[in-house]
Formats: sequence, structure tokens, C-alpha cells
Amino acid sequence: MQICILSVGKIKEKFYQEALAEYAKRLNAYVQLEILEVDDEPCPEHYSAADKERVLQLEAKRLSRHLRQRDGLVLLDILGKELTSEKWSQQYQELCGRGFGRLVFIVGGSLGVHSEIRARSDFRWSFGPLTLPHALARVVLLEQLYRGIRIQRGEPYHK
Repeated sequence: MQICILSVGKIKEKFYQEALAEYAKRLNAYVQLEILEVDDEPCPEHYSAADKERVLQLEAKRLSRHLRQRDGLVLLDILGKELTSEKWSQQYQELCGRGFGRLVFIVGGSLGVHSEIRARSDFRWSFGPLTLPHALARVVLLEQLYRGIRIQRGEPYHK
């Protein structure tokens, strides 16, 4: 399976980069993994609804440049479905069986994602009601992908 992690913003902290590299290495044994980052759009600290819409539109254009017609989109969304690791493994298996050319996991910017991206998503996944820094959310995403694949294959994974 081809998997693409498509994120708004760059990871600057070395410890996050190292964690992402470790899980990417582990995942590469099971999937073709691509990690892409698009620039986030600067936004004033105190922004209006029009400012937010402008930022989200510009970031959506950057994200859309990397999307293909046959992609299955999984959007990380605080309003998405919360799943245990076992249920995520089942959901991943179901998504893999839908004939997508690849699965693209989208991590939006600090203001979220534009409604066009949300509408195009095939599954919206929440890590729960807490707010995570985007870099940490990406580490959790890769870890849960790895864990879900191991569960699906009946392979051991530490608890």
C-alpha cells in the first residue's frame, strides 16, 4: 500500500524529526511511505473570519497540488471519529480494501483545514478531544499507523 503523510508546516525540532524518522523506517517494511510538507500561511495573531478563510484557502491549494484523483483521504480532525488502536487497525484494513491508489493522511495547519479538504476526505480520524502540537500529532499518526498494521498482521507490538 502506498501511504502519503501530507502536512501543513515544517517540523523544526530535532527530537520530533528523529521520532518521525524512526517510525518511517519501521513503516517502510510494510508500506511505500512518502512524507510531504507544504508551507503554512502566516496569519495575524488576532485574525478575522475573512483572514482565517484566506489562510485556509491558500493552504488547501498547496495541499491539493499533491492529491490525485484515486487517493483515499484520511483527515486528522478533532471532530472526527475516535478509535482504539484495534478499531483503527480494522478501519485501516477497510480503507485498504476500497481500491484507492494510495492513502493520504492530512494534518492541517494551526487553523485547521478548508471545508473543501474536509468534504473530500473519506475518513475523519480524531486522536481525542485534547489539542496536540502538530509535530506531536504527526508522531502519534505514524506510531498508530505502525501499530495498526502490526495488529492487522497478527504481529506482536508492545502494550
